[in-house]
Amino acid sequence: MLEKARGLAADEVVVDLEDGVAPADKELAREHAVRSGLAALRVNARGTAWWEDDLRAAADGGFGVVVLPKVESPEDVAAAAERLPTGVGLEAQIETARGLVEVERIAAAGHGLEALVFGPGDFAASLGVPTLTIGGGASDYALARIAVAARAFGLQAVDGPWARLDDEAGLRESARRALALGYDGKWVIHPSQIEPVRVVFTPSPEEVERAERLLAAEGATRTVARWSTPRRGSWRRRCSPGPGASAASRACAASPPAPRGRRRTTCREAPRTPLPPASGSAPRFRP
Repeated sequence: MLEKARGLAADEVVVDLEDGVAPADKELAREHAVRSGLAALRVNARGTAWWEDDLRAAADGGFGVVVLPKVESPEDVAAAAERLPTGVGLEAQIETARGLVEVERIAAAGHGLEALVFGPGDFAASLGVPTLTIGGGASDYALARIAVAARAFGLQAVDGPWARLDDEAGLRESARRALALGYDGKWVIHPSQIEPVRVVFTPSPEEVERAERLLAAEGATRTVARWSTPRRGSWRRRCSPGPGASAASRACAASPPAPRGRRRTTCREAPRTPLPPASGSAPRFRP
């Protein structure tokens, strides 16, 4: 399986030492992981019997990214970073109620933290949600809070997997929900899930064309016109065209004030809209 993983069309392939490995097989799995030559490793959680050895293996194996499961505090991030070489990127999984409550502090932890990853299965169990499907159950609040925390501190936001391999419609809907909440990508647990998720996270040709047209539109800067209310009920206009404003904006700014007692129409132009990437983020694959 590790050999096949190298050829997968995913942005990141994560070798799993945590939930995907039975306790009796942890040491053997660790040995195979070190020899895999893959870039990312998910270790066991801090406080388990395998955590220290997993981090040592991550350092010895030259992994560029380490995924930390069940992160519940900034200290969990810092403790892992202390045991890894400088430059190793960290991804923190938010999988428990405590982790969600602390997510803003976790996002601000630093120490090479690059992404927050939602773990829907363990999170549902933490809340006692009656679902037997990883990715099932209501989790919009958790997804939104994680995305906001990630964006506030310059991190990527990555959704967790959809575990029903025979339910492509459910997978696509789960991916669309994550995209709508601002996520950069989504984990998958089988190669057959990569392409459906990639399609959801890749802008369509029509979306790219529209973004290019918006960028090409004349005067793509915002001019903010504000009103204040001086004494005696008259209106005074404050209009400030930004740098590079169009002729229409400058004319609006230079126009005379409205007669006393009457409010003028606000002059406003569309902001510059960033062009989305030509291709979206591919799924994260965990063999």
